[in-house]
Amino acid sequence: MDLENELLRLIKEYNKLRDTFLFVYTSAIGKNIPAVQIMQDDFYTIYDLLSNRNDIKNIDFYIETPGGSGETAEDIVRFLHGNFESVSFVISGEAKSAGTIIVLSGDAILMTKTGSLGPIDAQMKIGRSIISAYDYMEWVDDKREEAEKNSKLNPFDATMVAQITPGELGSVYHALKFAEDLVVEWLINYKFKKWAETETRKIPVTMEMKTNRANEIAKELTNHSKWRSHGRSIKIDDLEKIGIKITKVDDDPKLSDIIYRIQTVCRLLFESTTAFKIFATHENKIFKQAVQSGMPIKFPQNIAQPDVVEIDQKCPKCGTSHKIYGKFSQNKKIDVDFGNKGFKPFPKDSKIKCACGFEIDLSGIRNQIEIQTGRKLL
Repeated sequence: MDLENELLRLIKEYNKLRDTFLFVYTSAIGKNIPAVQIMQDDFYTIYDLLSNRNDIKNIDFYIETPGGSGETAEDIVRFLHGNFESVSFVISGEAKSAGTIIVLSGDAILMTKTGSLGPIDAQMKIGRSIISAYDYMEWVDDKREEAEKNSKLNPFDATMVAQITPGELGSVYHALKFAEDLVVEWLINYKFKKWAETETRKIPVTMEMKTNRANEIAKELTNHSKWRSHGRSIKIDDLEKIGIKITKVDDDPKLSDIIYRIQTVCRLLFESTTAFKIFATHENKIFKQAVQSGMPIKFPQNIAQPDVVEIDQKCPKCGTSHKIYGKFSQNKKIDVDFGNKGFKPFPKDSKIKCACGFEIDLSGIRNQIEIQTGRKLL
């Protein structure tokens, strides 16, 4: 089966059934690639594929993501609602963190039984890692309480705490508040836009009622002590209990069959290729590809802090071997020695263009090396 063409066929089938325009934005959550997160470049791709589409009034947005940039989430939502009359979100896998924030802006939310959102959070880049802002603040608070109780910290924690700056703490706090404020604003302006009267008592809904409900929902979704972890899956029943109306996809056998198949095809594409993100309509598709970290990296033997690493990277498309060296110091002798052995320097943009035309993204490898050594590649 040609999986790429099957995906486009399923999107066409979905559009015909729902009389809408489906956009698929999905990430290979299980792949160890930094760019699997929601990033600003994703917004540019979405903008490129959907701008100047005056023929489209209603859009359904299929999303699967581990989360990422709250600022990019804001850009995506404002673009969608600024260009289409109705925006609905479709979830059959995970839409966590910033993905949850995006979904809560929908005029409608369609979910399968396998779909899930997550607690509201912000993803922060601390050092070389991307972490949960809430988990970071919780760790800092725990260490503060421990220090107040015992008048000291163990040496490891003390070293870690000493590296935290007031500016860093402020950025984390503001990122969390920013995420919560976005949810409240979007629930009021979009999700509750057509909420005119209460379901049971048939009382007219006021702006104050919408604001109160939005704040209640935001507080529930930021209550991490309730959900226990950043990665917790919040299902349909959980969302309905806190006052979010969900359209249950499984109640429509034809629709659910198409959505589950779209999900399966995307996952098969991720498993069988180096793709880690898919952007697709029934007319166009863009696959972002990269090599996962986790490959063997050769370090010089018996050297505590090496100045160079060796990588033998095979092209996923044609199998050509690319010998690369990455260095940590400005030593010209390294360039001469490895150049004589047929090695090329680690590319500044972390990308290699193979002779077959395939572009190999080494950002995951760079991240792995820098975390493993605690040093930056030059």
